[in-house]
Amino acid sequence: MPSIAHVKTVVVLALIVDLLAFTIPLPLFPRIIEWYTQKELGDTNGLLYRTLASIRSLQTWLHGGVLNSRRQWDVVLLGGFLGSVFSVLQFVVSPWIGSLSDAYGRKPILLISMIGNIVSAVVWMQSTSFTSFLLARATGGFSEGNVQLSIAILSDVTEPANRARALALVGLAFALCFSTGPVLGAYFAQRPFPLTIGPFAHVDLNIYATPAALTVILLTVETIFLVFFLPETRGYVLPKLPGSSSEKKSLSTEAEVDEDTGFVHAPAVTGSSGTVQQRLTILNLLRWTHFAFLSVFSGVEFTLTFLTFDLFDWNNSQNGRMLAFIGVISALLQGGYVRRSIRKTGEGVMARRGVMSCVVSFAVLAVLPHAGTSGPRIIYAAAVCLAYTSATVVNSLTALASLQCDEPSNDPSSVFDRDPRLLKGRALGEFRSAGQLGRAIGPLLACAAYWTVGPSFTYGVSALAMFALSSAMRRIAVKPKTE
Repeated sequence: MPSIAHVKTVVVLALIVDLLAFTIPLPLFPRIIEWYTQKELGDTNGLLYRTLASIRSLQTWLHGGVLNSRRQWDVVLLGGFLGSVFSVLQFVVSPWIGSLSDAYGRKPILLISMIGNIVSAVVWMQSTSFTSFLLARATGGFSEGNVQLSIAILSDVTEPANRARALALVGLAFALCFSTGPVLGAYFAQRPFPLTIGPFAHVDLNIYATPAALTVILLTVETIFLVFFLPETRGYVLPKLPGSSSEKKSLSTEAEVDEDTGFVHAPAVTGSSGTVQQRLTILNLLRWTHFAFLSVFSGVEFTLTFLTFDLFDWNNSQNGRMLAFIGVISALLQGGYVRRSIRKTGEGVMARRGVMSCVVSFAVLAVLPHAGTSGPRIIYAAAVCLAYTSATVVNSLTALASLQCDEPSNDPSSVFDRDPRLLKGRALGEFRSAGQLGRAIGPLLACAAYWTVGPSFTYGVSALAMFALSSAMRRIAVKPKTE
């Protein structure tokens, strides 16, 4: 039986490599889409032309026929469309990935996911048309199960009392990669691909084939690493250490119901905590919260590099530096604040604080178009608040959701004797699916609003929506009771 420390180390290292590959193209999207529009907008029968024409028809209907034909705004809308395609497919496939991992194990499903990710990167590397790039995004959307399965694996090997601290490692990996991946992408985007290499000598490649090739290499290395070092954790038996939460008599095996909020607190030993219906109710509430948060947050997050492209004409390096700044601040918060404070503060309180920080950030972004020459400096103030939000909300909600799931049994064969809706893979898959639906809707709504009524109105309404969500989160923002 591998040690918990070994499993955590393997998962976090693999996740860092995976997220580096995922974040490399982020600062490149505006310029990639601009490249396609310059190449293909003249082709009236092409997919890009027809897609943009459909979007413009929708804008004409929404905005009384007044069209904004600026080149930058075409890029913003197409970017929102691509972001939504990826997330819609994640919404569809996430519950299936979770259920399959419950049935066949975390490791084999994770390796299948990795193969799909590699195929997606290879298609991107060779995508010289908008259609092929869309195919690359769709392949990635169907295949991306790494984060979801990493969370399930960490939950398998972690006591509930330490669950939030363990899942904060996922957030830390995100933060580290968002601080380095975009910089790598921007750096290698300036390096032409050596076309004299073997099979690529006479092949047309994407304008950013070099960062795409780096992505293929990283994903391949990650897959090999997982094959040899990741153990199977479905049904993992947690060791009973002296003084561990599983032996503390002070921890009740019954659910605690807060009289003021009605929220059911799962104790450290889940599986016997609360009734099935109570825990399903909590999971449903958390799914809706996750969906609502990401519906707003992901839209603003996705348009951020398009905003800088539109207002300041920032290049890949400038966008990469801004995303790296957010990642560094988020990593420092994850390692120095969230992991130390969350047990005392509580997951719900931590998540609500992150949403309030988001309100401030969106308000700052709303005034940015009117800030004149101060805009490039002001956006970094918004970035600090976004970093705090990134470090807290999703990880805290995920940890809270995982506490409602059934823990691995001492007898792995008995896992299916329980309510299947509470099996960890399926439950966390449905939780992630709700968030991905938000990520699918968010970029479309934000980009459509940005193009129709402008960035100030878009970010102002987003700030109000986040404020309303923070008020609704009072039910889950309850500090844990201490002895």
